[in-house]
Amino acid sequence: GVSLKHFAANNQETNRMGNDSRVTTRALREIYLKGFEIAVKESFPWTIMSSYNKINGTYAPENKDLLTTVLRDEWGFDGMVMTDWFGGKDAPAMLRAGNDLLMPGIPQQYEDIIAAVNEGLISEEELNRNVKNILNLILKSPGFNGYKYSNQPDLKGHALVTRESAAEGMVLLKNESNTLPLGTEVKNIALFGISSYDFIVGGTGSGDVNEAYSVSLVEGLTNAGFKVNAELKSEYEAYISSEYEKQKPDPSNPLSMFLPKTRPVEILPEKSIISREVREADVAVVTIGRTSGEFADRKLDGDFYLTAAEKKLVDEVTKAFSAAGKKTVVVLNIGGVVETASWKNIPDAILVAWQAGQEGGNTVADILKGIVSPSGKLPMTFPVDYMDNPSSANFPWDPQVVSFVGNSFMGGRDDKGNPVRNLDFTVYEEDIFVGYRFFDTFSKAVSYPFGYGLSYTTFEYGVPVVKDSVDAFEVTVEVTNNGALAGKEVVQIYVSAPQNPSLHKPAKELKAFGKTGLLNPGESETLTFKIAKKDIASFDSSRNVWLAEAGDYVVNVAASSQDIRHSAKLSLKKAVVEKAENALTPEYSIQVLKP
Repeated sequence: GVSLKHFAANNQETNRMGNDSRVTTRALREIYLKGFEIAVKESFPWTIMSSYNKINGTYAPENKDLLTTVLRDEWGFDGMVMTDWFGGKDAPAMLRAGNDLLMPGIPQQYEDIIAAVNEGLISEEELNRNVKNILNLILKSPGFNGYKYSNQPDLKGHALVTRESAAEGMVLLKNESNTLPLGTEVKNIALFGISSYDFIVGGTGSGDVNEAYSVSLVEGLTNAGFKVNAELKSEYEAYISSEYEKQKPDPSNPLSMFLPKTRPVEILPEKSIISREVREADVAVVTIGRTSGEFADRKLDGDFYLTAAEKKLVDEVTKAFSAAGKKTVVVLNIGGVVETASWKNIPDAILVAWQAGQEGGNTVADILKGIVSPSGKLPMTFPVDYMDNPSSANFPWDPQVVSFVGNSFMGGRDDKGNPVRNLDFTVYEEDIFVGYRFFDTFSKAVSYPFGYGLSYTTFEYGVPVVKDSVDAFEVTVEVTNNGALAGKEVVQIYVSAPQNPSLHKPAKELKAFGKTGLLNPGESETLTFKIAKKDIASFDSSRNVWLAEAGDYVVNVAASSQDIRHSAKLSLKKAVVEKAENALTPEYSIQVLKP
């Protein structure tokens, strides 16, 4: 009974209740709707939550093109659509569009709906359709069908799932001279960084949960049998506690109960403390943390970019330990990209732990100790600099823009009453060239590419076999662990399409991926990927069709978007054309990026 959200193009929190996402139908279809389409067609969710923002001039909850034409008529969704809390402006328009349930519901909406029926602005047939979708959800619900909920869930089993699943996604960015896994000779760890002791387990706002407990990194390392200097631990914990104690909820801000406390500024221990740790510890671990989530967009200074104190901490700890012949590991406890290019050459190893849930500290310890070999791959590109992203011009990172807005629910106009770019409206000029599609197509250098991730072992890819059928093609590849330790590998399939001057395409696009099971040294596994021919199509908005043109395609079997292991040719003898509805057309001309 899962609910997909937020549908759709809700890509910034700043003024999310009023911002107009101005985006081409091609980018909508290929990028921003595609994930929802896959989920609807393959997983059959019971409900979908419409987003707050406008899409090409119309609020998502009031957008019939979105909620009926595309979602129901094209994709075949037969569940219920609900608003986000207080989403939309016009209650009758939302119901007409196919938004069945208005949440949380206010008296004025009842009055507006009754008035609209009396005035003939909405029919009883439309209302009955909305009510039917709500009732169908109730009829399918476990409670209606007599399911008895237990008040004794398997908490230990659930905790184990979070511990194991978090490990599957952690990404090893750097591992010089096999710094990791830590050898049996490592007994004492010098643990630096606020987030080592105040580990971030999840996102903010609706991304947060009331977990029963959370395991910090210092607790996880202790649980794994390592010793951490008690004096250093006390110093950090006292500082963190005193900084949080200074913060009080703001009664004038109704959102304050949802917002996380401001994290303490990173501190740089005195050189005498670092020297003490060098003498007593076998290895250093420095954790850099970032909160992110609902209600606020991330910033550049001190968020995307490391602070001066954080960089100095990494630098001074690494130099001190290196002088003694000892290693330094950086753990990134983050929810999104941070800049790494300017400092990644300093430490010996870098592990992206993400925001790893209630067992996070234990999971990181599992990887550092070598109980688990990292097998995650980056789901985004780590650029050299933020401004390298073409979307950087179309996002409210600029303090002058953000200064117009107090929080995610407020809009702003300039002193002449004009709408403000990236606040009241955002133009998606980068079009389909987001992430690796841009960096690979335009040959822009990156810090770490999309799909990148190291292991404690190495893998050899066999020559792929590509088979063609009427509606799909099949790619088979054998993966062999040719290293010294057990591990898992994620194989990625990228397809390069023939270029069309009238329909510019990325250099390559990810079309399938899969992970092997745990392979011991010398062990092999064969992975098979089935890719529908319609899934290699591009959206031609001039004809409102999905089009996979006839010609030669290149199938790339890869370890990342920039680590192609083998390539094979696929010839499409006849074009594949799938008609789509004319929907979601922009009101404004958009000058899009082209190769």
